[in-house]
Amino acid sequence: MSTTAPYRSSARAQLHALRCRQITARSLLDQTLAHLAKVNPGLNAVVTLDIAGARAAADAADRHLAATGTTLGPLHGLPITVKDALETKGMRTTCGSPDLTDHIPAQDADVVALLRAAGALIIGKTNTATMCQDIQTSNPVFGKTKNPFDQTKTPGGSSGGPAVAVAAGLTALEIGSDLAGSLRLPAAYCGVYALRTSRGAAPIVPTRGHIPRPPGWLTSSDMIALGPIARTAADLAVLLDVIAAPAPADGAAWRIDLPAPKFTSLSQYRVGIWADDDYCRVDSATRGLLDQVTRLVRGAGATVDDSSRPVELATSDRLFRRLM
Repeated sequence: MSTTAPYRSSARAQLHALRCRQITARSLLDQTLAHLAKVNPGLNAVVTLDIAGARAAADAADRHLAATGTTLGPLHGLPITVKDALETKGMRTTCGSPDLTDHIPAQDADVVALLRAAGALIIGKTNTATMCQDIQTSNPVFGKTKNPFDQTKTPGGSSGGPAVAVAAGLTALEIGSDLAGSLRLPAAYCGVYALRTSRGAAPIVPTRGHIPRPPGWLTSSDMIALGPIARTAADLAVLLDVIAAPAPADGAAWRIDLPAPKFTSLSQYRVGIWADDDYCRVDSATRGLLDQVTRLVRGAGATVDDSSRPVELATSDRLFRRLM
């Protein structure tokens, strides 16, 4: 772990240092908050903070480890933020909507409850487009979030605040939501990793407590998926192992066991590449980059199929728009 800026280290490194008592949860939190106070005003990524609550939770984590020699869970003492679309008990949650300016939930969204149960310190909320309905991040409540690398550019949306917070070292891990690119676009624009998780009859990450659906609603949209954001691919797995689970109310009845990868080398995989389509052309720079990726994947020994298509794009897009 970085000794000069531990909050910039990977989540795995921070968690290892916390478990081995190389750093206390309170010290890591205070260094993270000091960095946030210096950097966040120029980015507007974190829009709500609960410093007192986070410090109390950090002190409790340190006491528990000292008394028992065991951690609270796999995210013991790690300071993280969550997207302002996820209801968080006792913490202002607006989803960027003026109608929810003063909304303070009485209970956590299911995924936030999973984070707390794993020992994470929820320090605050990150900015989003109003009601998560844009591919940039700006709203009438908190204003605009800026790209951490070029403030003339957008960080994407609607999970722009989460992606910026991770990229800028304000948090090691984040939870974002995605219906039409709201995780994937900000990750790409901010140079971090994100995963839109799978949905079947039920999502592998519980979505109750996500706005929109109205606050307190018992269900969420059947098209929204929640997923992790991190600075490394390995850190995505750290968070996925926590949040890919039944809702806390269902945890006594069933569980999710994600299988390990079948292969260890890219050369063992078949890779499908869909670089362009007549229905929605990409520009020459984007196509050039995708062609470079194709060459690299082939060069690594993978079997590449760049002609098969699982669906016809125009038909798929029309169906998606109707469902949305």
